[in-house]
Amino acid sequence: MSELAHIGLARACDAREIAEMSRDLIEQGFVTAGRNSEKIFEAELYRLKARVLLARGGPDASSVAQALLEQALATARGQQASSLELRAATDLGAFWNDQGKRERARDLLAPVYAEFSEGFVTQDVRCAKALLDELRS
Repeated sequence: MSELAHIGLARACDAREIAEMSRDLIEQGFVTAGRNSEKIFEAELYRLKARVLLARGGPDASSVAQALLEQALATARGQQASSLELRAATDLGAFWNDQGKRERARDLLAPVYAEFSEGFVTQDVRCAKALLDELRS
């Protein structure tokens, strides 16, 4: 095996290992939240779990990730956590955009983004705006 192949294999192993470690940490977060009855970051845990799942791939990755992103969005809305709602809507919108569902993605993200009247320099708001601009073009 060539040196380049070894490097590629090492990177793939590192990515897989990082995904596994991330998955484990997220699951620990759910356990901790349940034990402490602190649900403030529950939406973020669902969102991150979906991202890890999509990065790992697999036969059911898309459908499970979509369900997790929808759960993240519903949880954030239920908690009236605007920033977490924006993150979840941005990720779900990007997911739908990748599936060719541009209009559905735009219809989801536009009203969430419109609720923001400040914080336009934050990464979350900038990412949402960039996705919206892409969806509108």
